[in-house]
Amino acid sequence: MISTVLENATIVDGTGRSSYTTDVGIAGDRIALIGNLRDRDALARIDCTGKTLAPGFIDVHSHSDERWLELPRCDSKIAQGVTTEIGGNCGTSVDPRRVDEFLRDVQRNGVALNVATLAGLGTARRLVAGDSQRRLEAAEIDAQARIVRDACEQGALGISSGLIYPPSMYADTAELIAMASAARTGGAPRYATHLRSEGDDLIASVEEAIDVATRADVLVQLSHHKAAGKKNWGKVHASLEAIDNARARGIDAYCDVYPYIASWTDLATILPAHARYGGTDATLERLTDPESAAEIQLHLHLRYADEWHGMLITDVASEKNAGLAGLRMDEIAKRWWLSPAAAAIRLLREERLNVGAVFFKMCEDDVATVLSADFCCIGSDASVRALAGPAATGVPHPRAFGTFPRVFGRFVRQRNTLELPEAVRRMTALPAKIFGLRDRGTIAAGSYADVVVFDANVIRDTATYEAPYQAPVGIDHVFVNGQAVLLHGEFTSARPGMALRSSR
Repeated sequence: MISTVLENATIVDGTGRSSYTTDVGIAGDRIALIGNLRDRDALARIDCTGKTLAPGFIDVHSHSDERWLELPRCDSKIAQGVTTEIGGNCGTSVDPRRVDEFLRDVQRNGVALNVATLAGLGTARRLVAGDSQRRLEAAEIDAQARIVRDACEQGALGISSGLIYPPSMYADTAELIAMASAARTGGAPRYATHLRSEGDDLIASVEEAIDVATRADVLVQLSHHKAAGKKNWGKVHASLEAIDNARARGIDAYCDVYPYIASWTDLATILPAHARYGGTDATLERLTDPESAAEIQLHLHLRYADEWHGMLITDVASEKNAGLAGLRMDEIAKRWWLSPAAAAIRLLREERLNVGAVFFKMCEDDVATVLSADFCCIGSDASVRALAGPAATGVPHPRAFGTFPRVFGRFVRQRNTLELPEAVRRMTALPAKIFGLRDRGTIAAGSYADVVVFDANVIRDTATYEAPYQAPVGIDHVFVNGQAVLLHGEFTSARPGMALRSSR
């Protein structure tokens, strides 16, 4: 029995081919029929005249993980048309020793979209050596490799690294190769990396990632690719060329991007590397000690002298400083009658480093350049969020609410960076291929019925840096595994998402 017929839709099937108009019939969790279904019996029919029907979008770079249990309706992603999320990025993941247990918990609890995860190098390293900044001994490398291999055998899609965050940042190239090789041995030959540098040393960092992929014989995914800092704008031309050259040599190299000019990460990333040795407690001791704090303050003053207004605080851990969310770092400094460097140290100390910040450091021409690469897909670099209510805290980056619609509104219709079918391919078939998601990412008979229906002339983001809790417009319906999770623009109570595992 056909459960739902989506009638007279303009089909953009995910392959990059031109659109065509017809009906799509869903039976169970699959697309059963494509064609004229006017005379077929169905439990429900939805008129999609004038609307685009595409595969559900795949967010290749998310940080939801435990939030799949906390916010199972996944409002901020479903509202964007996202039907699959890949977590465990930037080296931080759920405990890699219990990947299978975690995925079972998520599916048992129920979740609106499909979920998958990577094993975090930083999380695995911490299990072996804590926050130590030293090079690991051979026995420790072996122990860490066993953790990574086991995580992939349990279903992790590969390994991720966050090479600006402790303890991932302390891994040398040899350790990265060993862990990527362990992922391959575990049946998930993928290495997703937040590069060691996205600024001054961008090209060397890209070359390191490609070297890891080459020597470990794995696919490499360069996360949220960018060139940060005005003096580095334009370097993406060279970095993309390096990726393209690697691909020409037979290396599976890809990247992802979010369509914004500001990043979003921990404020603590502004601290010099040596200030973070030994973990949180050791870092806080340095920020409290007058002599070391003075040295760190001088470093911050010299390094970020003209950048403080480009740092927007998004969230803090305590109620004491909750009112600072939404303020720029120089505004906080004026409020406290301190220099910006001193104010940053005070804020980090009072919040035990738990401070999120948006950094305005990129240019839109670079974003468009990265988007134009045919090996680039889309990732929000954001966790699921509630759109309203007590869980809607802080002032998060608008990418949490608008990433995928913004690509259509800004880079398809306004800037003409991509044609619509190609934009859809970057969000669907391409990421499904990269991460080995079988029977997903295309509109085809037999594929899972992950479907989004939207108005291609209207779809756009509405979230801003000042007011991020705003849903996009132009998305009518979202189906996950054949069930409607968004119908006529309204959330349903369905939680049909599946926990996806590596093919092995």
